[in-house]
Amino acid sequence: MLRHLPLSWLGWTFVLCLSLPACNGTSPYYLQQSQLRTHQLYLQNRNLAMQNQGLGGLAAQNQQLQQQNMALKAQADLANQRLHNLQSANEQLEGKVRNHLIGDNPLNREQIRKLEELRNKYPEFEFDPHTGVSKFSTDLLFASGSDEVTPRSMQILQEFARIMNQPDAAHLKILVVGHTDDQPIGKQHTRQEHPTNWHLSTDRADAVVLALRKAGIAETRMGAAGYSMYQPVASNKDESGRHKNRRVEIFVLAPDASIAGWDDPIPLK
Repeated sequence: MLRHLPLSWLGWTFVLCLSLPACNGTSPYYLQQSQLRTHQLYLQNRNLAMQNQGLGGLAAQNQQLQQQNMALKAQADLANQRLHNLQSANEQLEGKVRNHLIGDNPLNREQIRKLEELRNKYPEFEFDPHTGVSKFSTDLLFASGSDEVTPRSMQILQEFARIMNQPDAAHLKILVVGHTDDQPIGKQHTRQEHPTNWHLSTDRADAVVLALRKAGIAETRMGAAGYSMYQPVASNKDESGRHKNRRVEIFVLAPDASIAGWDDPIPLK
């Protein structure tokens, strides 16, 4: 019967057979896998694109934060520099005022060296080689509420007097200045001897002068003054600051310096 089929019909059958997967040997499974893989690659590419976009945003934020940090650092550096400049200017002004009032440091290098050795030997004794000012905390120099010099402090004052009585220092003057904190005299027995901080500061300055006289320094070279609570070097708001303010300072002055007892009295701060 095939002999009677038209040739055109056989051709269409052949073409149809070639177009079917089962006829050309290709399985539908591989086609599905290919489509699935293509979809997976598409999703991966889209996710990568989204991640890259997110990283770009983070990079921009990071750069902005870095710029802000640099700006803040520049502001902090500028503020620190201004503070340093103000501190330097203040120190220079204090130096000019002090030099104007009491003159330059009259101590020579050898005297400064000896006083620095004394400072290193006794931690409670302070000495500034730039100004020639020696300083004691009254908490170490005296018993609480007292103007009697302790034995250890008397030993330091004796060594100080030996340095000041050397031939190259015997011409120098000495001014002893007492200071207190802002606390009123509390103990009754102390008030009987020192009714106010004025009394306490001047009485302690006098006590140091008398101790130096006993150690051999001529009275004609010395003077005493008290400033009560009115020349603080620290805040009186806490005990640490009050401790610093309770002090006795010893100024070594040139022979022509004007201080209380010689020419016109002058402030020291």
